[in-house]
Amino acid sequence: MPEFISLNGPDNVGKTTQLRRLAEHWSGFQPLGAVHEHDPEPWERVATEGYARWWFEISTTVELTEMLLASHAKRAAARGADRTGLLDRGLPMLFAVAAATCAVKDGLTVREAINTVSGIAGSQTALPETSILLLPSLDPERSYAITSAREGRPWTGIYPAYQKSLHAALLHQASHGMYTAVVNCEGRSLDDVHADVLDRVGAHVPVPPHGSPR
Repeated sequence: MPEFISLNGPDNVGKTTQLRRLAEHWSGFQPLGAVHEHDPEPWERVATEGYARWWFEISTTVELTEMLLASHAKRAAARGADRTGLLDRGLPMLFAVAAATCAVKDGLTVREAINTVSGIAGSQTALPETSILLLPSLDPERSYAITSAREGRPWTGIYPAYQKSLHAALLHQASHGMYTAVVNCEGRSLDDVHADVLDRVGAHVPVPPHGSPR
């Protein structure tokens, strides 16, 4: 079994739903959630400035990237012995989030921003993580259109530009093999996507004997 399995992807792609269903599949999974849940103090502190304002105006790319990585390490440390931790956004996704923020704040291309974030992260050792990327579509414009429609209200301010940069960053990462597997969710039911996710981690997930508890 891998130590960690992460589900990654843009807003409204279904990460939370698929993580919940994955956790129900086997008792050896340990849901670990998002990074801020394991390191609340710094995130609560910056929220006093107005969370969006701190994120997109006040913070530097170095500060944001290092906070994400530090919180990621604390989340990893919460994994129990002999459990497989389920991560809401793993390490590649955190890099994509930092890069998309860097792109819109500093006026960089997505490629330039990814290189900037990678330089900040340096040679930090990645966790043994099976990372699954869920995409609303393999086309970046279509992907953005799907997730923005699911929001139920218009994204305003800098957020649309950030989301478009995030979709582009995720697709760039996928094209460079940053994820263990990519699941295209366009036009598919939750059940179909879930079956695909299970298939992508199936080599690692034990199947309980018939009639036995999971």
